This record gives sequence, C-alpha cells and structure tokens, in this order.
Amino acid sequence: MTYAPYDPADGPRVALKILIAGGFGVGKTTMVGSVSEIRPLRTEEVLTDAGIGVDDINGVEAKNTTTVAMDFGRITFPDGIALYLFGTPGQQRFWFMWDELCYGAVGAVVLADTRRLTASFAAIDYFERRKTPFVVAVNCFDGGRRYGMDDIRSALDVDPDVPVILCDVRQRESAKKVLISLVEHAIKVGGP
Repeated sequence: MTYAPYDPADGPRVALKILIAGGFGVGKTTMVGSVSEIRPLRTEEVLTDAGIGVDDINGVEAKNTTTVAMDFGRITFPDGIALYLFGTPGQQRFWFMWDELCYGAVGAVVLADTRRLTASFAAIDYFERRKTPFVVAVNCFDGGRRYGMDDIRSALDVDPDVPVILCDVRQRESAKKVLISLVEHAIKVGGP
C-alpha cells in the first residue's frame, strides 16, 4: 500500500491529547504557554475575596489569578502528529471538570512543586485510579529547595516505573522534554 506524502494543509494525521495537571500554582498555565505553537486559550480569572478560606494559597501568596476551566495549546510536528495540551484547573472546587478533560487522553503530566508536594497527591491518585499513563514533572521554582530524585519519588509515593523529571516549565526546551518523556512512557505502558 502506498501513502501520499504528508501535506500540513490536510491537518494532522495523528492527534494526541495530553493533560497537564497538578495543584494550584504549580505552573500548568505556564507550561502550556511555553510550548504551544498557537496563542494558548486561557481561562484565568483574578483571585477574589470569595476564595478566602476555600483556596489554599500557602506557598503561592503572590499568585493573583487562577484557571477556572482549562488551558489549551497545540504542538504539531512535520510528520503530521499533533499534541493537544489541556491544562486542568488546580483547585479542588474545579476538579469536577477533570473527567471530561481526561476523556481520550493518552497520558498526563503531573506538575509538582517541592515547596508544596502534597498539592500533587490528588492528581497522582486520580491518574493511578484511572490507569492513565503519567509522568511527574518537578517544576524547579526559583528559590525552591532541591531534592534528589529518590527523595521526591519516595515523598510522592509513585511506582518505580513512573518517570520523575526535573524541569523548568518557563523554558520551552525543558517543557518539551517532559512531553517527550510522557509520550515515550505512554507508548511503553500501552496507554488507556
């Protein structure tokens, strides 16, 4: 069988949906924005007094916006593969959206912040329960304490086969390496 050469005008031949998840303020919006080739769709709103006592901003007191639905970005490759990136909202009051966002995803990136590792537990538990392949990407914030990979893996209690990666999601190349690691991991474990 002969295939016609790929023509970008035809649209992607293969589309992969990837979730970017994690706790409030770990860098999900930043990651989607740093790698997307299109202007990302963002649903950020200013934090208001209504969130006092509801949203835990310990460790991210300077943050003044939050994602209330999702972030969306896209990366296409010359061979016709497109990655569609969906950043989930991080606060518990928006978790009801995760099931819809996760539908059809080949995998997820769970972003973690060593200053607030417990904020990642819910996302890790969610993807483990759904048997969705995921990687943990530890976002290296300025001024954040650095830990060894074994210490981070132990603190998060993730299985040995789950990749744990250090990254800086502000840097396009670093964020791309995380996505490559996720796709390779999803292929290896056979995705949902």
